[in-house]
Amino acid sequence: MEITKLIIFGSFFVAFFVALATTPFAIRLAPKIGAMDIPKDERRMHKKPMPRFGGLAIFVGVTVSLLVFLHGNEKIMAVIVGSVLIYSLGVVDDLKNLNAKLKFFCEVLIAILMYYMGLRIEFIDNYFGPGLWRFGAVVCFIVTVLWIVGITNTINLVDGLDGLAAGIATIACLSVAYVAYIHGDKYGLLIVCAAMMAVAGGAMGFLPYNFYPAKIFMGDSGSLFLGFMIAALSVVGPLKKSTLIAVVIPVLVLGVPIFDTFFAIVRRMVNKRPIMEADKGHLHHHLMASGYGQRRAVLMLYGISAIMGMAAVLVSRELYKDSFVLVGIAAIYLYVFLTDPNHKMPQIKAVNIEKEEKKEKKDGH
Repeated sequence: MEITKLIIFGSFFVAFFVALATTPFAIRLAPKIGAMDIPKDERRMHKKPMPRFGGLAIFVGVTVSLLVFLHGNEKIMAVIVGSVLIYSLGVVDDLKNLNAKLKFFCEVLIAILMYYMGLRIEFIDNYFGPGLWRFGAVVCFIVTVLWIVGITNTINLVDGLDGLAAGIATIACLSVAYVAYIHGDKYGLLIVCAAMMAVAGGAMGFLPYNFYPAKIFMGDSGSLFLGFMIAALSVVGPLKKSTLIAVVIPVLVLGVPIFDTFFAIVRRMVNKRPIMEADKGHLHHHLMASGYGQRRAVLMLYGISAIMGMAAVLVSRELYKDSFVLVGIAAIYLYVFLTDPNHKMPQIKAVNIEKEEKKEKKDGH
């Protein structure tokens, strides 16, 4: 299947306009089916019930675009199958608030299915040499499942401010699409470019309704879907070398949510709290606590994500020194966001929500 510029840009604009047109329908549908986000604690930034069914618009926009332009590719069809399953899981979670362990188990099952449908981080298969093929296959299986589940949840965990998850996903997809376009002819990545453009279009079409002040949230159905699409499409390339590029680049592009996820895990382990437990220690919470407000906090995190995206492009062109400078700049900003004038180290102790809320109420009185 030949991927032309018409397909690349067409996939973006079809997803964009379908998502843009579907979002108002999702806003009206949400209260009718009970897909409403009701603020029950101080951790939430909104003060009134909000529709959280925006994932429908993103899902429909991206899926329609992929079916129109890329339906002839076997791996793309496998991704669509997985996306339907992960989106359905997100919908059930939005409506029923699934147990975190059950949701994680379902995500693992979907990732395993994707492995058996051919979506694999294949360069690991023969890394250990032909004599250790079985060992290589086992490692390939484990890494692929961890990759899909891990990246799927990074977007979900960063979805805490109006427009944050949709914007970061858009930046990430556009960055990966650009890298795929640059190396498309050499490594067979044009299919990845077109598919990532579709995901970027769907997220961007939803963003006008989700940016501060938001009229609708994407919910877990949207954030899990976006994370899954980035993870799965990264390993669609037909060549082993293309898979290596497509895995390294998203790690850089998603540097902010990956760091935020890693820091959250460490923070909860240090405080002997469940890893799945929500808290107020994420990057966006630190920015809000510093008084930046939702709009400025989101734009600041957009900026860091864009810096990491440019670093990824430079790495793909083997300009490692240049990319190191950009990653260093991003690291400096992350340090600033995680500290305050009275503390030199990131505050990993700021985890206990209940204690923090009581203190806030006491100070308020």
